[in-house]
Amino acid sequence: MSALQRDETLAAGLLVVASALLTAVFLAPSPAVLSFDGTTVTADAAGRYFGLRDVVVIAVAAATAGGSATYLLRPDADQRGTATAPDRTPAGDAANAEPADDLLDARREEWHERMERLTDNERAVYGAVLDADGVLPQSDIVEATDLSKATVSRTLDSLEAKELVERRRRGVGNVVWLR
Repeated sequence: MSALQRDETLAAGLLVVASALLTAVFLAPSPAVLSFDGTTVTADAAGRYFGLRDVVVIAVAAATAGGSATYLLRPDADQRGTATAPDRTPAGDAANAEPADDLLDARREEWHERMERLTDNERAVYGAVLDADGVLPQSDIVEATDLSKATVSRTLDSLEAKELVERRRRGVGNVVWLR
């Protein structure tokens, strides 16, 4: 499990726990306590009353839930933690384009060298992702290679074990990234 997957799992767990705490507090607020001449009476049906403890739990749980949800739904999720995505430079910035092109060329050469040491299925899957500039939905790999879904999945398992690719969940499918 990669560090990004661990982070996402932790954030999802915190979101679930915070949501459960919010639900518990809102469904069962502290009972109202009434005092008449030294006699204490507890009224369970006296309406909703939130004590200081309830307010603190609600605030902490809401902040945790909001932070976790924001982390999980952030718009830059595709770029987080990857060094393999090609750098995009503005069209008019020719001075900065050369170093980015050199880096991309070096990465491509490294990827091609790795591909030579792979089995046939691994080479086909790895090559399909490489041809797509290092990022490709898993379903597109099935179409590009004419391999079955199961074979592509097993092959990606093997490539992930060798730390050559990384699969990331996007919606109902996976996106495969070269490492």
